[in-house]
Amino acid sequence: MAKQLRPIYYDTETTGVRNDRDRIIELAAFDPVENRTFCKFINPGIPIPPEATAIHHISDAMVTDAPSFNVIAEEFIAFCPEETVLIAHNNDAFDKLFMEQEFKRAGVAFPPYRFIDTLKWARKYRPDLPRHTLQSLREVYGFAANQAHRALDDVIILHQVFSAMIDDRSIEKVIERLARPQILSKMPFGKHQGKMLADVPKDYVGWLASSGAFDKAENNELKENFQKLGLL
Repeated sequence: MAKQLRPIYYDTETTGVRNDRDRIIELAAFDPVENRTFCKFINPGIPIPPEATAIHHISDAMVTDAPSFNVIAEEFIAFCPEETVLIAHNNDAFDKLFMEQEFKRAGVAFPPYRFIDTLKWARKYRPDLPRHTLQSLREVYGFAANQAHRALDDVIILHQVFSAMIDDRSIEKVIERLARPQILSKMPFGKHQGKMLADVPKDYVGWLASSGAFDKAENNELKENFQKLGLL
């Protein structure tokens, strides 16, 4: 009999946004089933840029004596059973990619975890909201402010927010619903949000293209639909 999927919320803080060259400097996770937390600093082996420190307030001095990722990788695996579903905000485009790169560099096999991107869920099932950042969702659902952009604080808030968003759905049901194809017929954001795609002005679509909006993976379907309509 297959084991029940175990939701574990996690977050990473990094030296930058490029998973091919930047490094994870803090990794945190929360297991709501057993009410356990995991939070570790990681020595990235490279300097932390000032602009990154300005966001998460983690300095070189704070990670100097921290272990390297290969040590943390083994500890993280011990924390997460094989039936784990790793849940993060912007998981598919950020945290998951960083984890895969770090495990590869460390020469440690990444377990066959499953993943849920809560940003993808928010965009798909709360298109009425103007913004889908974690802090914006926190405000919408009425949770108290936290120390934003520190891994464990963000993980706890994410658990609260996503639990409210999915109501009483099981993790299995969430994965199933995320796998369903989305039929995008209305503008999901911007000043024309809610308007039928066919009614969005062509010059606005051109502006989106020139501003780089269609370079983002999450807007691929939107780009394709505008192309089908002859607006792009």
